[in-house]
Amino acid sequence: MLAIRSFTFSPVQENTYLLYNEEHQCCIIDPGCYFPEEREELKTGIEKTGLSPVLLLNTHCHLDHVFGNKFVAETWGLQLHIHTLEKPLLDFAPQSGRMWQLPFDNYEGPLVYLKEGEFIKIGEEILKILPVPGHSPGSVAFYYEKGGFVVAGDALFQGSIGRTDLPGGDFDTLINSIRTQLFTLPDETVVYSGHGAPTTIGEEKKSNPFFNH
Repeated sequence: MLAIRSFTFSPVQENTYLLYNEEHQCCIIDPGCYFPEEREELKTGIEKTGLSPVLLLNTHCHLDHVFGNKFVAETWGLQLHIHTLEKPLLDFAPQSGRMWQLPFDNYEGPLVYLKEGEFIKIGEEILKILPVPGHSPGSVAFYYEKGGFVVAGDALFQGSIGRTDLPGGDFDTLINSIRTQLFTLPDETVVYSGHGAPTTIGEEKKSNPFFNH
């Protein structure tokens, strides 16, 4: 089984996730560690629990989700996995960082492209790649059916949805993504979002104001 641990990083309060198995293999999703002390917190958290990072994944490539890509890749010798439609966002992230007064060094290594409907493996455990575009063109979620949870990036939040006013965002596309990809998961599925507290699919179907009007 995979366990999950979260860290909250940067002035934007972004959630970085570690998923790890009994063999202590782990994947790092959306490393948002911006400040040196945050990078140290992530590194120490991984080393103290004896984890070995084997995968670096981005749900999408807005700057707050990619701040730590370069650090993680260089520290553990990993290649970045993203959806092909996120490559322009990744390339634009440093410019975006300067606009927000958050300059950073971007990941510039090889890219492995994720495809919706395919699977990612951490040891013997399987994550399904779900396409959830709308917040950004190539946003994906990582669904762990066996453990009953999904890492949804900025598609769905507790009581809200991802913003769609950034370049490449589209409101109708996002609503459709949530309805067809996330709301079709079992109600008890826990949703780990890119910001804020976890929620469940059932709770959001019932009370999320974007779907109750």
